Amino acid sequence: MRMVEAPASAYPGLSLRPLERTDLDAWYACLSQPEVVRHTSWNLDSKAALEPMFDAFESSDAESPRRLAIIEDASGQLVGTIGFHTVSAVHRTAEIAYELSPSHWGRGIATAMCAGVSAWAFHRYGWVRIQAAVLESNRPSARVLQRCGYRHEGLLRAYRMVRGEPGDFHLYARLATD
Repeated sequence: MRMVEAPASAYPGLSLRPLERTDLDAWYACLSQPEVVRHTSWNLDSKAALEPMFDAFESSDAESPRRLAIIEDASGQLVGTIGFHTVSAVHRTAEIAYELSPSHWGRGIATAMCAGVSAWAFHRYGWVRIQAAVLESNRPSARVLQRCGYRHEGLLRAYRMVRGEPGDFHLYARLATD
């Protein structure tokens, strides 16, 4: 189910729209910043590694990932993304993920976007659960999720590889009924 529309932004001065292939350079530049990926499982060695993701974003499959660009209205610049992967049409669930350029950290943007996009996705897609797996060291992301009504459900030991090493992740989830 291709994401052809986007919710209204929950943060003044920023807009949301579907991530497009023309965003590749800006998205890679964001994800190339060591401080952005330090507490994630991203492991990109080139811009080309992101290209196959756009095929999935453009797919009409109900279980395809969806990703939105976070755009600064004044400059038109991509300052981050937010979206869903590990989508299950059968179970009506998805996993949320986001990143933001460090120049925009500490302003409540991630919290506003996460809360707004989560509420929109429950309504738009009829999901019953959205979860997030957060690397144990990523305390700021855990705080964002908690402020957005996500509940801590436990520790997933050696859950995902993080640049060649097994990483422990905390699992957070929010239900449509929360």
